[in-house]
Amino acid sequence: MFDERLMLNRRQLSRRDMLLGTSTGFGLTAFAGLAAESPARKPHFEPKIKSVIFCFMSGGVSHVDSFDPKPRLARDAGKPMPMPVKPTMFNDVKGIMPSPWSFKNYGQCGMPVSELFPHMGSRADDLCLIRSMTSTANEHAQGNFVIHTGQPFLGFPNAGAWINYGLGSENRNLPGFVVLASGGVPLGGIGMYGSGFLPAEHQASLLYPEALEALSNIRPNEEDREQQRRLAFISSMDRQFMGHAGGGDPQIETAIRNYETAYRMQTAVPELMELSGESEATKRLYGMDSPNANTAAYGKQCLLARRLVERGVRFIELTCLMRPSDPGQIGNPWDQHTALKEGHAEMALQVDQPIAGLVADLKARGLLDQTLVIWAGEFGRTPFAQGANGRDHNPSGFSIWLAGGGVKRGFTYGQTDEFGYYAVENNMTVYDLWATVLHLLGVDHERLTYRFGGRDYRLSDVHGRVIRDLLA
Repeated sequence: MFDERLMLNRRQLSRRDMLLGTSTGFGLTAFAGLAAESPARKPHFEPKIKSVIFCFMSGGVSHVDSFDPKPRLARDAGKPMPMPVKPTMFNDVKGIMPSPWSFKNYGQCGMPVSELFPHMGSRADDLCLIRSMTSTANEHAQGNFVIHTGQPFLGFPNAGAWINYGLGSENRNLPGFVVLASGGVPLGGIGMYGSGFLPAEHQASLLYPEALEALSNIRPNEEDREQQRRLAFISSMDRQFMGHAGGGDPQIETAIRNYETAYRMQTAVPELMELSGESEATKRLYGMDSPNANTAAYGKQCLLARRLVERGVRFIELTCLMRPSDPGQIGNPWDQHTALKEGHAEMALQVDQPIAGLVADLKARGLLDQTLVIWAGEFGRTPFAQGANGRDHNPSGFSIWLAGGGVKRGFTYGQTDEFGYYAVENNMTVYDLWATVLHLLGVDHERLTYRFGGRDYRLSDVHGRVIRDLLA
């Protein structure tokens, strides 16, 4: 089903080809026929979920200050680490640093969560906490590429692009992969949201909820009928060119599909962004009434994520906003090499209530069972200090959590050592994460491949495995 070689070798007469070849002109009838095509494709097996929401904490949240309490840090505060220390980003290694925050056990499961996240703590019985996540990258741009694509450099498809390629969108009026980009692009650049060697139609569409227009030029400057004629003419010319060039050019096919999606988005995106139908109680649940502007803005992203799930979008990513106290950290606002206490407190205030509200709202509407929420940064932070009051990057063991359909709830998987430095039990990789997510979507990660440069690529590379201990 997803083997690109079969699609290229077995050229079929498409509806577009038929309309082009049999009509006296492409015209509005042909364009209406194109617009009726369904973009969704069947999974390999019965899925547990339909959509993924990725709350990406760019910059690297400290796991020992959020979801992985380590009393040993307080007992040995100021002492050198009693184990080998890997090279860090700045190699300014100081003594062991205790957490500035206390932890409290939440829910029937008794999950310990930092006082940084009281709202997320209140959802502990919905969380599947992974304390043994690892990455192969120790620098932000590389780390961002790794967790988004599985590879530490530009040119590989984002997980959202892979999912969109494999399954498509259930809504023909919206793309299958959407990034809510109020917070800007994480370090590494726009390429991490790209489709790499996959057809370009699978790359992310970026929406900016705080802008006057969430998507530039989304409202046409001409009459709808005139625009349909224009688009139909462009599509007709592309088809004719493809016929003269020998047919079956995937780039031209992609261009035509992108025209069609963009046309339909003119109505779908403004309707998506119109929140007047949402109750004030719902907006308060997401923190949109907060006096903190960043909390309110992130709450809007979370509410829009729920609305995108309701509309059948497969993969939605949210972005953290820069901290007003340190605007130079746009792209990596969780990155506190100094002033950890102030920086993490500011960022937790931004995301804690909105994300907890998202989980609660999805659950109340019966959507959590068909949605997977992922909360993760690109790596964790060291248990020892950098300088006086910061922490450096630590990819050797950190925490993420999942919530939603198909995963255990109120469950903790894996652990780090007593200092929170290395994952020591049930180590998990980015490849394992995406193999498991694909499994929940009904996709066999070993069969979702694309031939490029003489080999078959996949999101899970050759390493990934489904972590069945996480499955409900």
